[in-house]
Amino acid sequence: MAENSTGRPLDGVRVIELGQLLAGPFAGTMLAYFGAEVIKVEPPGEGDPIRGWRILDESGTAYWWRSLGRNKKSVTANLRSEAGRAVAGRLMATADVVIENFKPGTLEKWGLGPEDLADDNPDLIFARISGYGQDGPNSRKPGYASVTEAYSGFRYVNGFPGEVPVRPNLSIGDTVAGIHAVLGVLLALLERKQNRGTGGQVVDVALYEAMFNLMEGMIPEFDGGGEIREPAGSTITGIVPTNTYLCSDDKHVVIGANGDSIFVRLMNAMNEPGIAEDPRYADNPGRVEHQDFIDGKIAVWCRARSSTEVISILEDADVPVGPIYNVEDMLEDPHYQARGLFEEMPLPDGSNIKIPAILPKLTGTPGRTDWAGGAVGTHTDELLAEIGLSTGEIEQLRNDGDI
Repeated sequence: MAENSTGRPLDGVRVIELGQLLAGPFAGTMLAYFGAEVIKVEPPGEGDPIRGWRILDESGTAYWWRSLGRNKKSVTANLRSEAGRAVAGRLMATADVVIENFKPGTLEKWGLGPEDLADDNPDLIFARISGYGQDGPNSRKPGYASVTEAYSGFRYVNGFPGEVPVRPNLSIGDTVAGIHAVLGVLLALLERKQNRGTGGQVVDVALYEAMFNLMEGMIPEFDGGGEIREPAGSTITGIVPTNTYLCSDDKHVVIGANGDSIFVRLMNAMNEPGIAEDPRYADNPGRVEHQDFIDGKIAVWCRARSSTEVISILEDADVPVGPIYNVEDMLEDPHYQARGLFEEMPLPDGSNIKIPAILPKLTGTPGRTDWAGGAVGTHTDELLAEIGLSTGEIEQLRNDGDI
């Protein structure tokens, strides 16, 4: 564990993370990175299922876990047993924040909901992440990111016209919901600090609503103009030119030249002064009207040149352009490295693993990784002793399968 060289903005904040898989744990990871003491309560035995997902190291632990479990203290408690729930409740009574992503009503069924803990910890902030929110007709439905991304409207616009809507190869709904949960927790902590009598409150995050929050102007455009935004492939409706173009080396580049002056610079860099000076293309509405012509010109110009040549010419002309990176490209890129986006952490076998830094960057109180995600239950004895359990009581709970 690294020494604390500087303070972090969430130092002194205790978080109990009850969630599993991705949305709740990602919120916990962000809070832990910026200094919160995050105590992850996991089922005895295998712990959070994500420990065994995707590519595993020689110990059978997911490489992903080393990133998602960073800076967290692991305590095991069987929430399906009365004694295990009692352990979790005693930990929650000591906390500032609880993060959970169970189906709505589950914590209440276990006697661990906000009302159950209000007397013992009236200032407790509950971040509750679910598929459809804590109330409403869909609240009790199971809500994985794949389904809620579709329900949110995101999947409808993601893909090419006339084809099956596309899913990015990421659980984006979970991650975006986790970020919303962190935002809500920080707002609730700030409100509590203002001493306005609010105390604890519930941060209600729905996966579909987190994605709905990304839908830009779709609602007023439909309500006011009757327009349903459709999928547009590698373009974006109503903004021209911004697209992906194939080059002679069979690599793609993305060019975003939808600003009026940027478009002029692009056309001049392509040696198309006539298009640059044509009043029909002087503003975005005109370019939208002639999108096929403009995109066709750019596509032909790019196809005659390598991606490196296209990028060099357009960067010299101050036109936004860039390659499409895979993860290997990121790790090799000097800008990524200069910005400190990779942190190398030791593993129990003596090897090191690179994990991504957590954003945003703060100049005065930056976050950091103190340790990579560790083994299930590493901190169980330490933290249960802290809340008053004796060595004998801890051993009995372990023997009974409650921890």
